[in-house]
Amino acid sequence: MSDIKLFNKWDTNVEIQDPGLKNYLNLKPVVVPRMSHGRHSSKKFYKSEMNIVERLMNHLFVSGHRGKKHKLTSGTFSGKGTTAYNTMKECMELIEKKTKTNPVEILVRAVENAALREEVSSYQVGSIIARKAVITAPQRRIDMALRFFVQGAYRKSFNSKKSIVQALADEIISAYNNSKDSNAISEKERLEREAEGAR
Repeated sequence: MSDIKLFNKWDTNVEIQDPGLKNYLNLKPVVVPRMSHGRHSSKKFYKSEMNIVERLMNHLFVSGHRGKKHKLTSGTFSGKGTTAYNTMKECMELIEKKTKTNPVEILVRAVENAALREEVSSYQVGSIIARKAVITAPQRRIDMALRFFVQGAYRKSFNSKKSIVQALADEIISAYNNSKDSNAISEKERLEREAEGAR
């Protein structure tokens, strides 16, 4: 299994440093990260069986989705597995070219940096809606980080000269560097500030 490489190029033998994400961030080697075809979906925590790159590709299908509706169209990707696959492959190549490092490692570190630890939950007490800070579940931490990557990249490339490949690569590299330029890092900090105020 160790000689299998992602996209037949990159080694997935990367150490996960965040102990909370260790059981949920899958780096099982696959050549084509598009082949699960929902076979894990009947199991509990099925997303933990999917490679992290495939999970990021699946988020590309709803890249314009904000809250409960589409703020921007996701028409470029919706239902087009090959488009998402090629975008992800080109993005990984661009990350490697810019950083001279294994792009899988860059992605894992970016997810660890952008995974929020605390958020606000609302509940009703009589006729009042109260807000309370809660610890975010590990699976949700990863999902939110991937969602923020894709939404930030899509917003920067929508009606712009910058392509989605460049925008996604820049977003992941910024999150890897813990930079405020990253949408994921700024969203994480905003949500954690809200949670701090609701303690």
